[in-house]
Amino acid sequence: MKKKFKVKKASGKLGVLIPGISGAVSTTFIAGILAKRKGLGELFGSLSQMGTLRLGKRTDKKSPLIKDILSLADINDIEFFGWDVYGDNCYKSCKKSGVLDINQIESIKDELEKIVPQKAVFSKKFAANLKGKNIKKEKNLFKLAKELIDEIQRFKKEKNIKRLVMVWCGSTEIFLKIENVHKSVTAFEKGLKNNDKKISPSMIYAYAAIKCGAAYANGAPNLSADIPALISLSLKSKVPICGKDFKTGQTLMKTILAPGLKSRLLGLNGWFSTNILGNRDGEVLDNPKNFKTKEESKLSVLDHIFQSDLYPDLYGDFYHKVRINYYPPRGDEKEAWDNIDIFGWLNYPMQIKVNFLCRDSILAAPIVLDLIIFMDLALRSNMSGIQEWMSFYFKSPMHAKNLYPEHDLFIQGLKLKNTLRVLAGEKTLDHTGLDYYYD
Repeated sequence: MKKKFKVKKASGKLGVLIPGISGAVSTTFIAGILAKRKGLGELFGSLSQMGTLRLGKRTDKKSPLIKDILSLADINDIEFFGWDVYGDNCYKSCKKSGVLDINQIESIKDELEKIVPQKAVFSKKFAANLKGKNIKKEKNLFKLAKELIDEIQRFKKEKNIKRLVMVWCGSTEIFLKIENVHKSVTAFEKGLKNNDKKISPSMIYAYAAIKCGAAYANGAPNLSADIPALISLSLKSKVPICGKDFKTGQTLMKTILAPGLKSRLLGLNGWFSTNILGNRDGEVLDNPKNFKTKEESKLSVLDHIFQSDLYPDLYGDFYHKVRINYYPPRGDEKEAWDNIDIFGWLNYPMQIKVNFLCRDSILAAPIVLDLIIFMDLALRSNMSGIQEWMSFYFKSPMHAKNLYPEHDLFIQGLKLKNTLRVLAGEKTLDHTGLDYYYD
């Protein structure tokens, strides 16, 4: 098969830029990479490190590791750099997060201590419950963007970085809708200079990343790069972007269960979801304005999977409720409950109960790694703009204006792996299997 994309070799250092570098997700991710480098742990959950890719027919029995057929960045070539409203180095932050065993943290103490966050671009208007003081003093948004660009370029030069990827691991911002200031690059840059109140910190980071040629992935439900101005800028700058909102606990289970119910045409009367968590994310989401952003992200999943317009009798009138409760004693060990009321043959009711005792950052860390590795691959393949094949990792995936988002995890997985096959110059799979019987 003739390659549609020319993939440049993954040579040299890869700079990883992280807004929110002192948070639980970031420090768990960084600690995992450092531990793996020392042979102290395995990166379970990471498709880029452990995943295989079937090539050809099942009878060919050819399923190499993804990293064996594509030139992927090596974790030993990653350099970390980031910003946070809390000034503690990553060793102190990792201990405070309480995700990892203290002995495991101590084994990589020296490496973690060297990673110190830069002062953050931040406004309490967008995350009122954060109390950090490690904040840039500049007030003009355009000058703040310039500060970020200067810091990124300095990091790139000092560490001899060849390529850059930014992953937003910061907090959920308040709910915003697309306004005129977001609709063009010209309007956006004018808004930066005029301190437009509709431009959030995550948008400023995304703008700075794209201007520096860094691929950008958004791990929160914030609008961030999902606005016409930054989508346009990413295309012009030949930079890939993706998001939004890491798909970790409860929503991961929804995108596994809902496609199964739909595939068997079992009806849905209601789906009630509630969560308790006590980490920084839970604290931020305790503010109703921030929860609204997360709620929109979590609620949209079922609507798109069940397609009520196509199946009105089954899914035309189901009730969907999502709650998140901040409960400090639980820390990062989130617990999610789902009550699902379904019906089947002759309208007889049934119920499904799900109690997921998960670890938020343990589920998110491999997502961060895969996004870095695959977005770097996209960057080296001259893929720009929205990377819908990254939908697999997000609750509210970015998509083209004339498309609906794909939420079905299994379709997302096929989309991701088929894209990797295309980049490797291999045939995509349709899984009909008819060729085994009708040659």
